[in-house]
Amino acid sequence: MPATKPRAVMIQGTGSNIGKSLLVAGLCRAALRRGLKVAPFKPQNMSNNAAVTVDGGEIGRAQALQARASGLEPVTDMNPVLLKPETDTGAQVILHGRAVARAEARDYAALKPRLIQGVLDSFARLRAAYDLVIVEGAGSPAEINLRPRDIANMGFARAAGVPVVLAGDIDRGGVIAQIVGTQAVIDPADAALIRGFIINKFRGDPRLFDDGYREIERRTGWPGFGVLPWFAEAHRLPAEDAVDLRASGGKGLHVVCLTLSRIANFDDLDPLAAEPGIRLTMLGPGRAIPGDAGLVILPGTKTTLGDLAFLRAQGWDTDLAAHVRRGGHVLGICGGYQMLGRVIRDPGGSDGITGEVEGLGLLDVETTMSAAKRTVRVTGTALGQPVAGYEIHMGRSSGPDCARPFAQIPGPDGAISRDGRILGSYLHGLFADDRFRAGFLARLGVTSQPGYEAGVEETLDDLARHLEAHLDVSAILALAL
Repeated sequence: MPATKPRAVMIQGTGSNIGKSLLVAGLCRAALRRGLKVAPFKPQNMSNNAAVTVDGGEIGRAQALQARASGLEPVTDMNPVLLKPETDTGAQVILHGRAVARAEARDYAALKPRLIQGVLDSFARLRAAYDLVIVEGAGSPAEINLRPRDIANMGFARAAGVPVVLAGDIDRGGVIAQIVGTQAVIDPADAALIRGFIINKFRGDPRLFDDGYREIERRTGWPGFGVLPWFAEAHRLPAEDAVDLRASGGKGLHVVCLTLSRIANFDDLDPLAAEPGIRLTMLGPGRAIPGDAGLVILPGTKTTLGDLAFLRAQGWDTDLAAHVRRGGHVLGICGGYQMLGRVIRDPGGSDGITGEVEGLGLLDVETTMSAAKRTVRVTGTALGQPVAGYEIHMGRSSGPDCARPFAQIPGPDGAISRDGRILGSYLHGLFADDRFRAGFLARLGVTSQPGYEAGVEETLDDLARHLEAHLDVSAILALAL
């Protein structure tokens, strides 16, 4: 460890989806409420749910939420390496917001020396600019087979001299083995960086775990920073992982979103899920589109051609045709918009698969992919309402239905069918805008409930208070300050 204070602390987890992202967001907001100038950081993320930064780069959406919790606009230094899976074994590699390679899993290790330097450069800039950097790990440090070239967990912590707090998930069971077992398998020098542990996602009376808590302390020699009860309001915050996709319990208009195999930027649907007049279904593979659906949404995807084939394999193309015949509405966002057209061409395999395929033919447009990716924040009007969002896509679409654009941002975006029931747009994040969402839903006979963005802010404050009430936040921050 360096002689000076590290000005950073890292939250690592005993596995994936144990709540690291939420813990970091809550700690960032808690630090901000204490008057600290704080920034989030994740060395490496793997997600197709990306955000666009103010300078037109890509980072994971979890880091964008953590930036918001810190009172900041997101920048690419907050997530210098982003992996966007395209197949089961391959991913697009984003470094400092820009695509730099496409790599198979077996070849990715060769890129690590280049990437670790980019990671350390980004971290150095943040540490120099802020009082405190709160770092999120990825996966688990117990994956010791990945340790030799690790840049996401202990490899980063050792290189940067950052103390670590290890979080375990009691909700999935075996939390004592999670934490004690992690210490047992990792290198002793890595274990020395772990300064304590957190028990996350406890349901019921935390005092019932007192004996287990003391046993972890006895076996590891690490102090506990607290037992954090389940945060019931987490559903009000944008989710990063596809495993967090959820339906809503609302009543009224049935909105069905097709859960594609490489679904991307699916938090577009979060504001709809919060609407009491909407019943949102995230339709999984093997299930038919319900006959009572009023609106079907084709979301974004990392591989348009691959997921178009996936859509057809589920029989959803036939279901969509029937839905349209019944008078139903369809909205395609980004890759979903491209699928709605007559043809999609990808001569260079820019989107992951080379070829040309017939689209669904619900919009009279055609799309040609190219290597150039458009990543930009935009404002304008859509369907006669003010709108703000972002674009993050490869390819350009054109055709007769583009003469009826979905939006002006300020140039035309998207397309609308002659009867107005089929809509396509490259805009992500559009439903977060209360005014646009109200106007869009009014066309479908639904009265919108305003205040989605204010609700996110309120939930971040509630999350910070939740952490302050149940964890020793002062002791965690003292590791860095």
